[in-house]
Amino acid sequence: MGDNSGTREETVAIHCLEGEAEAEAEAEERDPESNPLNEPLLKRNRTLSTNPLALVGAKVSYIESLDYEINENDLFKHDWRSRSKVQVLQYIFCKWSLAFLVGLLTGLIATLINLAIENIAGYKILAVVGFIEEDRYLAGFLYFTGINFLLTFGASLLCVCFAPTAAGPGIPEIKAYLNGVDTPDMYGARTLIVKIVGSIGAVAAGLDLGKEGPLVHIGACIASLLGQGGTEKHRIKWRWLRYFNNDRDRRDLITCGASSGVCAAFRAPVGGVLFSLEEVATWWRSALLWRTFFSTAVVAVVLRAFIEVCNSGKCGLFGTGGLVMFDVSSVTVRYHVMDIIPVVIIGILGGLLGSLYNYLLHKVLRVYSLINQNGKMHKLLLSLSVALFTSVCQYCIPFLSTCVPCATSLPEDVCPTNGRSGNFKQFNCPSGHYNELATLLLTTNDDAVRNIFSTNTPHEYHSSSLLIFFALYCILGLITFGIAVPSGLFLPIILMGSGYGRLLGLWMGPHTKIDQGLFAVLGAASLMAGSMRMTVSVCVIFLELTNNLLLLPITMIVLLIAKTVGDSFNPSIYEIILHLKGLPFLDANPEPWMRNLTVGELVDVKPPVITLNGIEKVARIVEVLKNTTHNGFPVVDEAGETSTGVAKLHGLILRAHLVGALKKKWFLKEKRRTEEWEVREKFTWVDLADREVNIEEVAVTREEMELFVDLHPFTNMTPFTVLESISVAKAMVLFRQLALRHMLVLPNYQAPGQSPVIGILTRQDLLAHNILTVFPHLEKT
Repeated sequence: MGDNSGTREETVAIHCLEGEAEAEAEAEERDPESNPLNEPLLKRNRTLSTNPLALVGAKVSYIESLDYEINENDLFKHDWRSRSKVQVLQYIFCKWSLAFLVGLLTGLIATLINLAIENIAGYKILAVVGFIEEDRYLAGFLYFTGINFLLTFGASLLCVCFAPTAAGPGIPEIKAYLNGVDTPDMYGARTLIVKIVGSIGAVAAGLDLGKEGPLVHIGACIASLLGQGGTEKHRIKWRWLRYFNNDRDRRDLITCGASSGVCAAFRAPVGGVLFSLEEVATWWRSALLWRTFFSTAVVAVVLRAFIEVCNSGKCGLFGTGGLVMFDVSSVTVRYHVMDIIPVVIIGILGGLLGSLYNYLLHKVLRVYSLINQNGKMHKLLLSLSVALFTSVCQYCIPFLSTCVPCATSLPEDVCPTNGRSGNFKQFNCPSGHYNELATLLLTTNDDAVRNIFSTNTPHEYHSSSLLIFFALYCILGLITFGIAVPSGLFLPIILMGSGYGRLLGLWMGPHTKIDQGLFAVLGAASLMAGSMRMTVSVCVIFLELTNNLLLLPITMIVLLIAKTVGDSFNPSIYEIILHLKGLPFLDANPEPWMRNLTVGELVDVKPPVITLNGIEKVARIVEVLKNTTHNGFPVVDEAGETSTGVAKLHGLILRAHLVGALKKKWFLKEKRRTEEWEVREKFTWVDLADREVNIEEVAVTREEMELFVDLHPFTNMTPFTVLESISVAKAMVLFRQLALRHMLVLPNYQAPGQSPVIGILTRQDLLAHNILTVFPHLEKT
């Protein structure tokens, strides 16, 4: 596909439930590179099949790789030599300024989202409580269900019709982007707006999903738009922004945005940095660590400022709650040696239930993909069906609970209450009593977590209520994720984990000194580690959430056990989603059987590589560009042009630079090498950063076809190369760690008359699935 230089890639549409044979047959009909230029001289029986198509949101899109590698051609070297100290300071100042703006805007938008959700959901619940106090239960049910239906309808309609990529959490796509995959249409202004509005509607509707995942995506969208000066159609042509017109700096900004989103969701600045380091970022360095930390610090300051304002009552119903902070700093955490037993049990349960949740969610998403393939109306109906089911459960199930008298030790103004916040909900109970299930279900998601995390309340909930709560949110967590609304996985997993954690604490109360609320915290942490397989970042996030450092030892033990148990069964939930979407993600560790295959054997089953001469004819360049979709071509100096009399590899030239040379009419009447000053008069490094020009937009006359182009000034003279004898496993590790898009394969010995490059490897070629389609016997070795 687009990244493969000089090779034909048979495009295969990724359909989650369709057979391989049908997918390959459909792909061959749409092969964009079926042309004589790419046909090998000898017909081969095996051709490496790749997967450049993926389901992103609701669309099947071509997947490209990103150019993270520095293109060291003559113009780039001259630019770096000629940069003054002022320009270097401008570049550094811009990087820190953009990091500040990413944190500032993410914090402001996160506050806006929280204000809107808390007020919409709060007034909705107050209205329902008013109906219940008047014994108008049917009217309360219709009002509650109708409001949730309308909120879900608005959120889903926006995602289905205007921005399909805004559905879901967005974290898998960010993870793929930072791995080098150009996930299309993920960071545009339309996606950002729909993500914000859709998150408000979906969370306020009471669906079992959180705003944490969407906030990560929102932070990434803000960073991307700031880095490129706006949308693709409407960009700010500010002179300083020209420094960021490359994939490397955009990658760093999106990493800052993802960290800021986590910080905005949990008020955990250190946890946000560690989340990016552990989960989403593939490449990391100390300079990036400082900038991400700076961005999250700005977010924390913004959130803290708004909390002070809202505590004075100026934010409507957004008062002491709102921004998630489960403060248990006043609780004295006491545990002894025997408490290690329940801690280990929670860790094992978290690993088992997390892997089971991943397995079942994978099956549900495959079924949803069948439904979504039927069109927009089916996506909308699926979302509305889930919303109706959720509303019915949240309103009707509390009627199954018996009324519990308030504890005599509690003040009269604490229990019961029918207000928006608080640990006790009266619902349909008489004065002096409260409804356990209403306390957990008929409230906002954040308040539900606060209630079940509540400490020093050993008799607040009974085991039957906790069992119903846990079972219901397991069902809702499975059926809600995957519908066409912005959704996050953090909150559903926290609710499920806290349910069985508190239940275990209730059963083991006589045998341990650990508070039931802390059991709920440990249960939530264990399920997150068992499903998402994150340890360090989750540990720090929960410490920042609970504001209690005494939880550190037992939290670490729980997370390590849960992750170890979960890894024994299946991958993390984000890896499963990446696989379902067909995104060509390169894992950190190659498969063991990859050591039994060399890159020479890999390129041997591919069609011959297309090379260009150092001084090439215009007609040849146009032919190559129009008949292939490759983004890189090896440039070779012919034997007659070198002092040794042997053809020599000069480097690698990108498609964008070839198109730029044709657009600028960089033509020569005779076949000769140009001087450095000639190129600088015609081109600047800013011209080479432009990647939007298409070959179809360039007009070349018949007379110009006979002219020549000197490709040497545009060629990256330091491409990464490997010998044909290197193993695929080693090549994959190098490819991933160096953030490459192309890797040239050279012969061990170049015979006279032989080309200095025998093949080229791209991301698609190194995917385990694609290799096994050609070498199926390797999996058994």
